[in-house]
Amino acid sequence: MGDGVKKPSKSESKNIKIARKSIVAGTAIKKGDIFSEANLAVKRPGTGISPLRWDEVIGRPAGRDFSEDEAIEI
Repeated sequence: MGDGVKKPSKSESKNIKIARKSIVAGTAIKKGDIFSEANLAVKRPGTGISPLRWDEVIGRPAGRDFSEDEAIEI
C-alpha cells in the first residue's frame, strides 16, 4: 500500500508553519546588543530561525534593532 515514501499529509503540510516555532526578540533589542537567553524567546509561528539554531544565535551581536516578538535575523 502507498508509494513507500514518507511525507506529510496535505492537512499536516498546511499546519507546519503554524505548529513550528522561531527565535524571536523577547524584549526590545538595539543594534549591537548581544543576543542572550535574557533577550530572546521561542514562539510560534515557525517562519523565522529554528530553535535548533539557538546556540548559533546566542552571543552574536544584533545587526539591527528588533522590537519585542519580532523574528530574529542573523
